[in-house]
Amino acid sequence: MELILDALWVTLKVFPFVFLIYVLIEILEHRTHLTQNQKILQGNLAPLIGSATGLIPQCGFSVMAAKLYDRGFIRTGTIMAVFIATSDEALILLISDVSAAGAVMPLIFIKLVYSVAVGYLTNFILPKERLESVAAQEVPAHFCCDEHDGRGLLGENSDFKTFFISPLIHSLKIWLYLLIVNLVFGYIIDLAGGEGVIAENALQGGAYVQPLITALIGLIPNCASSVILTGAYTSGAITFGSLVCGLCSNAGLGLVVLFKNPKRLKRNILIVVAMYVLAVIAGLIINAIMLAIPNPSF
Repeated sequence: MELILDALWVTLKVFPFVFLIYVLIEILEHRTHLTQNQKILQGNLAPLIGSATGLIPQCGFSVMAAKLYDRGFIRTGTIMAVFIATSDEALILLISDVSAAGAVMPLIFIKLVYSVAVGYLTNFILPKERLESVAAQEVPAHFCCDEHDGRGLLGENSDFKTFFISPLIHSLKIWLYLLIVNLVFGYIIDLAGGEGVIAENALQGGAYVQPLITALIGLIPNCASSVILTGAYTSGAITFGSLVCGLCSNAGLGLVVLFKNPKRLKRNILIVVAMYVLAVIAGLIINAIMLAIPNPSF
């Protein structure tokens, strides 16, 4: 019962944010001419803006980025920037722990710089990505179902149906999907002995071994991953570099939404593999630097 209640609480916290995202998407699609919005989503500053929003302690922005990416509104570099910058609950947990608060600003700085760099580098490597014109999405025929323009089972089109009912239906579908995923991963974590056991046993190892493990834990699409990593760091079980590594691969529930589209499975797997490799590289470099510093303050 506790497992079900925890999963309900986690997903219910995300639901209002997901609903707001869908409302904003409908507004983008139906109510704006989108010259400025398209520049934000697809312009030169997109990876920087994506990184800045990803740093906000809430995985809702990674969910939003995954949805925009799936619709072809943003480039691969932008979603990579958002995903790498995302830390889910970690920043809040670190700030609330006096002994670990000193790691907050270095963590934010490193994740911001690294995510922006990866975002722009990815866009440089993939210069010819085909993007959808956001303005073109105003054409209802483009959408996957009639819910997008307020018709179908809902009758004639209206603003209420377009900007409230349609986002509500999509949000409920996503919420149910996220609930199932959280229940599954919560059950797996319970079978493993709980978050504390995972942190105590699985994360033990040297500074050059830990990143390989923490990057995998970070890929778990559940806030438990950031809790495990932060708890392991504050208890002294892992190094700062290993923490950064795990949080660089931690995209929260954004990965769940990304893999909701089976037609782009190969592309999504490549993104996850790239995130893992990049996170491990960051962790190894930081650990090497920290070992060279006599008495680091975090």
